[in-house]
Amino acid sequence: MLPDQVPVVIIGGGPCGLMLANELGRRGIRAVLFDDKPSTAFNPQANATQARTMEHFRRLGFASEIRDLGLPSDFPTDIAYFTRYSKYELARFSLPSAAEAKKRIHSLSGSWSAAELPHRVSQKFVEQVLREHAQKLPGISINYGWRMKAFTDTGSKVVIDVECLENGRRHRIEADYMVGADGPRSRTREQLGFHYTGETGVKRDFMGGRMYAVYARAPEFYKVVPHAPAWMNVCVNPQRRAFMATVDGKGEFAFHTQLKEGEDERTLTDDDARRMFREGVGADIPVEVLSHCTWTAGHALVSNGMQKGRVFIGGDAAHLFTPTGGLGYNTAVEDAVNLGWKLAAVLKGQAHPTLLDTYEAERKPLAIRNTGYARSFADSLGLFVPAPEIEDDSPAGEAARKVAGEHMNAHGRAEFNIPGITFGGRYDGSCAIISDGTTPPPDSANSYTATACPGGRPPHLWLDENRSLYDAFGFEWTVLCTGADTAALPFVEAARKHDIDLTVIHVPQAHNLYEADYALIRPDQIVAWRGDTCANADAVLRTLLHKSLPQK
Repeated sequence: MLPDQVPVVIIGGGPCGLMLANELGRRGIRAVLFDDKPSTAFNPQANATQARTMEHFRRLGFASEIRDLGLPSDFPTDIAYFTRYSKYELARFSLPSAAEAKKRIHSLSGSWSAAELPHRVSQKFVEQVLREHAQKLPGISINYGWRMKAFTDTGSKVVIDVECLENGRRHRIEADYMVGADGPRSRTREQLGFHYTGETGVKRDFMGGRMYAVYARAPEFYKVVPHAPAWMNVCVNPQRRAFMATVDGKGEFAFHTQLKEGEDERTLTDDDARRMFREGVGADIPVEVLSHCTWTAGHALVSNGMQKGRVFIGGDAAHLFTPTGGLGYNTAVEDAVNLGWKLAAVLKGQAHPTLLDTYEAERKPLAIRNTGYARSFADSLGLFVPAPEIEDDSPAGEAARKVAGEHMNAHGRAEFNIPGITFGGRYDGSCAIISDGTTPPPDSANSYTATACPGGRPPHLWLDENRSLYDAFGFEWTVLCTGADTAALPFVEAARKHDIDLTVIHVPQAHNLYEADYALIRPDQIVAWRGDTCANADAVLRTLLHKSLPQK
């Protein structure tokens, strides 16, 4: 039975909506989610879960569950470039399997000091895990097969009309807040009067314009391909440009190719899909087409607004990526992480409603940053035009392959070794951060310098062989003490006064990393404040929770 009233209604059951349901449910906030699809995704869609997203899954307790899904644990997650998959290999960027990642994470330092490494797994598997965990939470209702027809923000509540697609049943539900995570054709964004801004319609030799996605099963692929297996397979030739992610490591693939002149998406059949797949492989092998559809590459779009009144948008509704770099789904997850704790704090009376204004202030600049990085990767990959003779068994062909290999070798390292993008997103200037006047390191895609400068991810270290510093953080607020004080009593008293959950941990070995005796970590694992005294703890929390300071 659907309730008539609930604190939060979520429109959209993709990664953003499902992650938000988990964030709210874990905090005891009731929420109802609606999505017009019959269930979670069938098509593979996104295939790269970045390390920061895995850290958030670890915070929620199911990172290991997700790491066990997708490819076999010993399957290499290399990115490999070929003329065609069964022909010449041009370049390869080697990355660890899931089993190797579990072992290596504890010994990594520098840019890759993290609680989790990236994981190559289809979004379809991730959504299933997110849904299963959300549905177990008290007060969370997940409803697929329901369409949002309209909503009205009255100023004191949001009234939402939904319809069951199976039987036409309609229901009206009232919420304190509504979040539209309803994809690139978002009805929520449209009704709010927002629109995408940025770059679209970019034409490239590859990754610009109409693309054709084929979800295929070809179990003989590994019998005809003479090269070592790879997670991401890219073919570079004048006839058929494509990238293909391995879904299960056994014969299922997500194949994406640029439509060529004369290929009309309205008339393409399963036979056409098989032909395109075989052209990428370079061999006539049996292919079962599980699904096929078209999509457009060349987008780097961000909505001109992410909140109006009591209604928010996130995920693809707020930003649309070309998939190079694998940043779209990961940015969507962090939208939910950012908004979840803020909605909960306001609904529980812990924070003033103006705290919610920091959602757009923090996430919109990150969306612009990340779509820009994805665009640059698409340019690097798609503007490269292979020489006509690249497949020839001749000196000219060998020379062409050498040129292509050098370019793809550099490109692969630039696109897939991105700790700076993964860990370096910051909320400088936000009213939910208290600056200490220090300047963070420059933003760089391929390198990351850990810093406790307020506004970014906390510097990471391992406390022992298996326990990350992040495992010691509380689910809500955390005070990290690195000096002699082990109690941080002013913060404990202030937290009790403002009715927030606070964890205090003493980690003296983190002092050099944090460069202060105290650091306050937000519920989304962002450094909110740091200092060498916590005497002003009440004022710090009042500022961060947007509560007025007491009169003198």
